[in-house]
Amino acid sequence: MSTRPTGRRTRAALALTALLGSAALAGLPATAAAADGAVTVQYRTSAGGATADQSEPWFKVRNTGSTTVQLSQVKVRYYFKADSPDASYRFACSWAVKGCSAVTGTFGTLAHPTATADRYLEVGFTPSAGSLAPGADTGDMQLRFYRSTWQTLRQSDDYSFDGARTSYADWNKVTAQLAGATVWGTAPEGNDPTDPTDPTDPPGDGGQTLFDDFDYTSHTDPAISAHGWSVRSDSGGPGVPGATWDPSKVTFSASGGNSVMNLETSTAGTGASTRHTEVLTKSTKFRNGTYAARVRFSDTPKYGPDGDRVVQTFFTINDLKAPMADDYAEYDFEYLPNGGWGEPSNILYTTSWETYNPDPWQAVNQHSESRQSFAGWHDLVVTIDDNAITYYVDGRHFGTHDAAYLPERPMSINFNQWLIDLEGQTSTAPRAYDQQVDYVLHVKDQVLTPAQVTARIDTYRNAGTSFVDEVPAP
Repeated sequence: MSTRPTGRRTRAALALTALLGSAALAGLPATAAAADGAVTVQYRTSAGGATADQSEPWFKVRNTGSTTVQLSQVKVRYYFKADSPDASYRFACSWAVKGCSAVTGTFGTLAHPTATADRYLEVGFTPSAGSLAPGADTGDMQLRFYRSTWQTLRQSDDYSFDGARTSYADWNKVTAQLAGATVWGTAPEGNDPTDPTDPTDPPGDGGQTLFDDFDYTSHTDPAISAHGWSVRSDSGGPGVPGATWDPSKVTFSASGGNSVMNLETSTAGTGASTRHTEVLTKSTKFRNGTYAARVRFSDTPKYGPDGDRVVQTFFTINDLKAPMADDYAEYDFEYLPNGGWGEPSNILYTTSWETYNPDPWQAVNQHSESRQSFAGWHDLVVTIDDNAITYYVDGRHFGTHDAAYLPERPMSINFNQWLIDLEGQTSTAPRAYDQQVDYVLHVKDQVLTPAQVTARIDTYRNAGTSFVDEVPAP
């Protein structure tokens, strides 16, 4: 898989050769706030009726502590009661001083429903929102949410609603978290965001899960195929023309007490000498839910001269049945340690695809990016529900993409490493790059937080479980 901001690229997954492309959005959130940080939340509404076409909770977040607060570490929750058990909701930002592109909104379900709340809207911030100095506030955030069917919603029975508040004032019936700790407000009984039972613990029913610790002996280990994986061995794109996909370059070893899969990509400066690697599920049976993997990216080759335009990936995909087919789907993490596609140096992309046309080139996608080194191990999480696609890197929000890019059909899960071209390093000296994978997890139809993912992985490893596949075939 891959992205290209400026135009065309060749790629293949599931033995498919296609052209893909992409563009740029946001960066990686800043570091956690200091322990003595504190915020308050002011609230008002411009839709004060008992019922409305849409609820309009407007907020200001103020730094009342003594140190600067990174807004990417702030989460505000507005609690409400769903109008029916199967109701789904959409979030929108009408206007914000910080810019609507810097404000995110996702929905969650309370672990302990009450008479006035069983859902919440969680408002967050991208890194572009910046920081708040002591005493500063975000300014006006004119937010709204509505039923996906646009049916009238009832808000008079919502825990956080107050139709009489038509000007901003402190409101403790919303909560605010700063760097994961609740610092403002009171949640509905039994639903404090940092309670051990909500929502950082794994869901009680576990969900239908794929987990693989990649505990195999070699690429010829029969358990790989038995567990539903294919190690690619053909030729074709993406990447360097004339290159092959070499299964022998997929190896397994122990690292830090865990088993690790290694994908090696090598070249001696010609297409015939270039070896790419890819491992993918044979079944396209994964759709909504949580996807997670721990992946080690590399900035430099393990031997030989540096500079190749290498792509290191974790992604899901299905096949494009026709140009601009609206049931295509692809969700990517792609790291380019030496740049490429017009980028001069390292960059990490996350991209959500609706569709594309290879010729003439036309792409419909949304993506986020961060231009910095990501060498080393990273926890990658992407969640897909009926409202949005949300990406996390190392527990931090990386980007949220719109409902227009949600999948219509199931997908496969893939890892690959390949060279875009041979123009970044023209030497004929042999060189090789490694990408490593510690584990992969998918939980069907459940949106897990990064903390829940970590807890789930710990549970499997503490029990000595190296492989589970409960996800039914489509």
